[in-house]
Amino acid sequence: MPHRIVVLALDGLLPFELGIPQRIFGRTLSGGRDGGRRKLYEVVTCSVRPPGVVLTDADFTITVEHGPEALADADTVIVPTSYGLGPVFTEGRLTKELAAAFAYIRPGTRMVSICTGGYVLAAAGYLDGRPATTHWSSADHFQKLFPQVKVDPDVLFIDDGDVLTSAGVAAGIDLCLHIVRRDHGAAVATEIARRTVVPPHRDGGQAQYIHRPVPEPQFATTTAARAWALDRLETPIQLRDMAQQESMSVRTFTRRFREEIGVSPGQWLTLQRVERARHLLESTDLSIDQVARDSGFGTATSLRQHLQATLGVPPTVYRRTFRSTAGSVAAGESRRS
Repeated sequence: MPHRIVVLALDGLLPFELGIPQRIFGRTLSGGRDGGRRKLYEVVTCSVRPPGVVLTDADFTITVEHGPEALADADTVIVPTSYGLGPVFTEGRLTKELAAAFAYIRPGTRMVSICTGGYVLAAAGYLDGRPATTHWSSADHFQKLFPQVKVDPDVLFIDDGDVLTSAGVAAGIDLCLHIVRRDHGAAVATEIARRTVVPPHRDGGQAQYIHRPVPEPQFATTTAARAWALDRLETPIQLRDMAQQESMSVRTFTRRFREEIGVSPGQWLTLQRVERARHLLESTDLSIDQVARDSGFGTATSLRQHLQATLGVPPTVYRRTFRSTAGSVAAGESRRS
């Protein structure tokens, strides 16, 4: 059976964000044993009330065909943002309708929020003592309202196992693609990203989108250095070598890189090498030692340590988990083309 995702539509919702889960998960397919294509997710939208009209922040309403009882069968619950949260946003507590709806959710259900939908998860207690994020403009208010939550305002999303939160609007796409990647591997996530015409993985965090009242004139970018590094990930890359590509000092380059991308050059390099290693593990029969060399980690031990830290599994387990899924997608695309 497909993984069942239930999206909770609240009054004052943003139609764009409500549509993200359907666009990403509803179009995620894999090859079946009979050569056909099958859905990996079932997406259902519900309200906190019986089926009917839900208000939006636009000049139209939507009709939702499921009530809160749909939450009882959810494997994953997604809460998009809403401008009608009322006491959730002002006092940090659930309304009676929301509390009754959340009572349907089974223990162990994966909980996901998009943008300020994190307020709902926090008010329900899902974020107590855990890391979380939200739109950067609401981060300070979010932290004051929920001091028990470890708010990180700089990242695009946070994966804390069974609870995941994203920053504003488009970061919901990043998070949904990450969930597909986590569930079914990079090949499946890349395919749905290609269909949606978005990057399968965006660098950095939302710090790069925060308005700065006094921007630096003729702001230099680090684009050339990143392109140069991506062409030679399998080789040792020093920070000074990257800085030289932009004719900057190491100190200036590091500062500019973090301002533009949201992470340090070293963190960015590691993430790119992890992504290359994932691709090689899924799409080739190379030995673990060769994957380590081709992705720039040098040794199987180093590759194992980085994948364990980033993905929570060693290379052999990752390959065994996702290799068949990637092959099914590739075969399905070949037949379709």
